[in-house]
Amino acid sequence: MDLIAALLDPAAYPEPTREVALIQTHISWVFLTDGFAYKVKKPVDLGFLNFTTLRRRHHYLQEELSLDRRLCPEIYLEVLPITSPRGRVQVGGRGQPVDYILKMRRMPQDRMMDEVADRRELKAEHLDRIIDRLAPFYEQAATGPRINRYGEPAIIAYNHEENFARTEALAGQLLQRELFEQIRDFARSFLSRHRALFLKRIREGRIRDCHGDLHMRNICLADHIYIFDCIEFNHRFRYGDVAADIDFLAMELDFHGFRDLARHFVARFAEASRDPELLQMLDFYKCYRAYVRGKIHAFTAQDPAQAEASRDQARETARAYFALAGEYAEAGKRWAA
Repeated sequence: MDLIAALLDPAAYPEPTREVALIQTHISWVFLTDGFAYKVKKPVDLGFLNFTTLRRRHHYLQEELSLDRRLCPEIYLEVLPITSPRGRVQVGGRGQPVDYILKMRRMPQDRMMDEVADRRELKAEHLDRIIDRLAPFYEQAATGPRINRYGEPAIIAYNHEENFARTEALAGQLLQRELFEQIRDFARSFLSRHRALFLKRIREGRIRDCHGDLHMRNICLADHIYIFDCIEFNHRFRYGDVAADIDFLAMELDFHGFRDLARHFVARFAEASRDPELLQMLDFYKCYRAYVRGKIHAFTAQDPAQAEASRDQARETARAYFALAGEYAEAGKRWAA
């Protein structure tokens, strides 16, 4: 049975829809009906995530539902079984599940932050509204000994080294060897020289159960601010310093050419959260986030399931993110010294 083809049939869904569109990432398929978005996990094992069994996919969809309801309770609705009675695929049908699917309300596409930014309509007021949503979220987010350990320098170093190990083969292809070494050496130097700062942030309660993937495509600037699609599959990528979350969006603003708004966003958030030391972490975490985005686009560029045009675009985007990471590494030397 070709499950993906079957889910492109409007008859597979519990509510009437005129058409179904498919969007895919390196880890998910998302099916867009007239009023809803349905997500299916790809059965992949990338090391940092493993969706290869039905049980795992069901578990992580449930995790996604629970975690994303923290910021978007109106959007995240339920996890449904996909069944195939008499060979006909049904979402929410009876019988033995062949897979599971997450049902979400669709948000207005033209109000997605990246599209607002592409139209050059993004303003400081939008970022102030995001801060108003995020500051209390982080203040209320879970913390404690189990989560605090993810703010320890050894864990942060492990995250960086894992990235470098998985991307070193790209050196000479999507980024120059010299650039790879510059970024790697900066991360190692900053962690080594500022160990006391990282430990202080643990003592101050700055390590939280965060979002983990705070980029423009995961924010909708509509009647309310909707911040969705957090990291559910790996605690290491979601538990961490609030600065690492905030600096992700700051990096994205830089990447899209909104450097003044990025400075406004970080400065206003540091003030709202009473965390001036966040600014000392800025280049370090922006470098990390830009490098991760480069890695993800590099994976897409190597995915044979993607169309050749998509793979070409992913290569160019990966190179741009790696170059931006290099800029942060160069700028961050003042703190690493």
